[in-house]
Amino acid sequence: MGMTTTENSSTTQSHGKLIAVVIAAAVVIILAVLSAFVWPGWALNKSAATGSTTTQTGDKKQTAKAEPTTPSIKATALPDDATELLKSMPDSVLNYARTKAEASATWSAASPLEEYTLTYAVGTDTNDITLISAQWSTADSAKTQYDALVAAQTGDESASGNVKVSGNVTGAYVVKTDASDSKKSVAIWQNDTVVFQATGSTDAIDRFYQQFPM
Repeated sequence: MGMTTTENSSTTQSHGKLIAVVIAAAVVIILAVLSAFVWPGWALNKSAATGSTTTQTGDKKQTAKAEPTTPSIKATALPDDATELLKSMPDSVLNYARTKAEASATWSAASPLEEYTLTYAVGTDTNDITLISAQWSTADSAKTQYDALVAAQTGDESASGNVKVSGNVTGAYVVKTDASDSKKSVAIWQNDTVVFQATGSTDAIDRFYQQFPM
């Protein structure tokens, strides 16, 4: 079948428009490539930023270390005449080993039946935790001492709640920043007739008191 002159003209115009579109697209691509060389950051900014984030994340993963859960030093033995309260003090809590335990009188004004000051350490003095533990004849007397200790700590509170044994509430706890040293914290808790106060670096206290068995 033959093609008329009008059809030939329309086809030629269509081909011309198509060629013009292709040429325009090619020009845009060429300009974009040239722009990347003239302003290098334009083409690389996003990938560079992503690469930086990945590198930083990778570095953090490489440098992050899991906290140890077992001590690297041996616990100091308790005296042969240790009371039941003193015997109940664990040899270690996570990687903190008991390095000292002796009778004390820090809370003598509150008339406890017995009181001890213990040191838990990881082998370096800078990470020592000082723990005071004392027992009273009644839970009410222990609660009175607990309340007094909490009131005496004027630092910011970071945690608090109830102490439970077998689902029953036997006391309470609170953790506050040490007002005399912002890098340290003080954890105080009462469990029935016994009161505890642990002092040390904030990171150490956060780990220690939560794992203490009493």
